[in-house]
Formats: sequence, C-alpha cells, structure tokens
Amino acid sequence: MHPYVVIGAGPMGLCTLRRLKEQSIPVVGLEAHSNVGGLWDIDSATSTMYDSAHLISSKRMTEFADFPMRDEVATYPRHDQMRQYFRDYAEHFNLYEDYRFNSTVESITPQGGQWLVVYNQNGERHDLLASGVLLANGTLHHPNRPQFKGEFNGEHIHSCDYRSADIFADKRVLIIGCGNSGCDIAVDAVHRAKSVDMVVRRGYYFLPKFVAGRPTDTLGGKVRLPNKLKQLVDGTLVRLISGKPSAFGLPDPDYKMYESHPVVNSMFLHHIGHGDITVRPSVEQLNGSQVQFNDGTCAQYDLILEATGYKLHYPFIANEHLNWHDGAPQLYLNVFNPLHENLFVMGMVEAAGLGWQGRDDQAALVAKVIRMQIDNPKAAAKFHNKVKAKAGVRIDGGINYLQLERMAYYVHKADYLAAIKGEMRELAPGA
Repeated sequence: MHPYVVIGAGPMGLCTLRRLKEQSIPVVGLEAHSNVGGLWDIDSATSTMYDSAHLISSKRMTEFADFPMRDEVATYPRHDQMRQYFRDYAEHFNLYEDYRFNSTVESITPQGGQWLVVYNQNGERHDLLASGVLLANGTLHHPNRPQFKGEFNGEHIHSCDYRSADIFADKRVLIIGCGNSGCDIAVDAVHRAKSVDMVVRRGYYFLPKFVAGRPTDTLGGKVRLPNKLKQLVDGTLVRLISGKPSAFGLPDPDYKMYESHPVVNSMFLHHIGHGDITVRPSVEQLNGSQVQFNDGTCAQYDLILEATGYKLHYPFIANEHLNWHDGAPQLYLNVFNPLHENLFVMGMVEAAGLGWQGRDDQAALVAKVIRMQIDNPKAAAKFHNKVKAKAGVRIDGGINYLQLERMAYYVHKADYLAAIKGEMRELAPGA
C-alpha cells in the first residue's frame, strides 16, 4: 500500500498526520520549511506573520483539548509562543519522524486511482505515488491584491510582506483594509509614522480582547441560544461595550453580528479616538504620490500597505479536481471531495471560535473515513454517495454570511462541530 501524503506542517497538517498515524495509516508529511509551525513560524518563507502578531482568540479557546498550552504562556500568545507550542506538539506525538522538510510540492496529478505527487527537496526532484492526498497547506498565504486606477510611485506592499514597524518611520502611511491584520498594523504604525490613514470600505463589529478582566471569547451563558437570537444578543452587547463605530468616524456595519468576522483589538478604537488614525473612504485613483478618494478628497503618501486578506490557493493541483465553484472548493463538511474520495482539503474552514480543536475533530473524522475505505469498501462507497449528494451544502446555521470570497468557506461553529460529531457516531460501529 502506498502512503497517504499530508501537505503542510502547520497546526492543521500536524493534527491530520497525528490522527492518520493513530489509525495505523501509512503517511508521509511534506513541508516546504525546515521545521513545523506553518504560518506561525515567522522564519518560514511561506509565513505571512509579523513581529507584533498575537493570536486573536484566547489560548484556552484555541488550543488542542488534549495538549493544553502551558500556564505561563500569555492569554493571547505571541507568534513565537505559538511556534514553540506546535514544535512541542510535534515532539510529543512523534510527528517529526514522518515529515520530509524543505520539500516544496510542485504538482499533484491523478494516476490510476492514486496520486502522483512531485516535490522538490533541497533542489532535487522526487516522485511519490500516494494512495491519497490531504491538502493542509493553509488558507492565509496567497495575497488578495485589489486593482486600482492609476499608479503610485511610493512604496506599495501587501500585509503578507510586512514584518516590522521600522518601515513606517517618519512616513505618511495609508493602510487599505480594516480586518484584524489591518488594525494590528495600524496600531504598530502610529508609534513610528508621520501620519496614519486607513481606508475603511465597510462597517465592522469591534471587540476588545478583555472584558472585566476575562478574555472576551470566554464570556457567554452556558445555555446555547438559538443562532438568530444569539446574533441579536451579542450584537447588542458589542454596541454596549465598544459603542457604535460611527461614534469614531467609522461606518456602521450594515449586516448582523457574525455575518462577517469581527475585529478583536483593544487598541484600534483607542487610537482612532485620539486622532492617531484618520479614516478614509474607498480609493478612487492613484496619482504619483497622491491618492484620490471617492468622496473627492486627496492626500499625499509615502507608503501604501494593503491589508486586504488572502485567497484560497492550491497551486500544485488543478482546480477541476477540487470541485471549485464560487470562490472555493465545494466539499462535504468543507473536507470531502465528491470527485475523488482519496483527496481531502484540510482546514479550509473558518468560524468564530472554532480553534484548533475544531480542526482536530475534522482530522479525526477524516482518519476514520480513510480507515473505513481500507477496511470496509462497501461502507465507504455509501459514505461517498452522501458526499456527492451533500457537497457544497453549507453548514451556516441560518447565518447570512456576506457574499465575499473570503467568507465562502465560513461555517457556524456549533452546527459544524455537531455535524462532525454526528458523522463520527455513525462511523463508530464499523470503524
């Protein structure tokens, strides 16, 4: 039997490889960097991390349930603490022995019901025939670069290239995009730049990291409210805690809580309120060192930084194999492929509060399914029929997510985890 191949040694790749090993499934991990950690290893060429980056969810709501972070680790860990956490995880579960590092995947193509994986390790080509492939290379690597009219003759970068606030020293800075990274970077910039403006094109819900001394994501009643009622209640609480964005000169959201990802930042509104950051509307045109906005105003800048997010990117495999439609692969539970039962997309899932444990639950289910495919092909065929029938059915909990490409793979946490657990229960008798 040929091994299964896991691509990536970030948190998703690590827990995927671990769960396959637990099911005695032969597995090889391929990782482009020289160590584990993925996005959280700032020294990796594929990392988009920056010096000031911290986790935006608290450690207890994010960690693997059976591998908690150490007590001395900060409530919102810095990137280097996260990197060490994933290295410790790999050591603890003996995952290093199964990885081939410095291995960049070049292509994945079907071959007689299996997959030919071509990768380059330290300048040497390798061909590996795999019984199945699990794509865990992450969702935050390929920058989304908007197109603007005109040209800018100053520095113009994307947040994926940002590392240190040193680049802002004594410069007039324009940041485009008001997501979590954009707000983090704006807070960095105010301490070094001559001026900081930010383009904010739509409204956001803003949350502090702590409320009454507790991490915000740990608050809430023990009784689960209906999804629509929770939207209303939590949206009202956010307005009470943070106020209306329009009070700070920001647009108010024209959608309900959880229909887009909230911004979790305790300092951004502080700096807006102190005049350290000037809010700007959408860019109309670039003209040398000048930027014209759609309200008719203009301003001069030395540096533009686009904090405009990322696109799903699996460059080594044709989109046709991923059942790609409307901005994302259409898969059952965001994982199982209706076209190929031995090709899995791992970690292509976002939900408020899902954490690494939610992704580990996903990995455990996939490992069970692969074990079933090996041991009980008849039951596996029945499961694959379900995959084909339900591929692309979104587990949204009735939430009307914004029709944006970056929201195409968002799910409702509680409903998604319930669906994963439901499939695990169904598989248990024959697994």
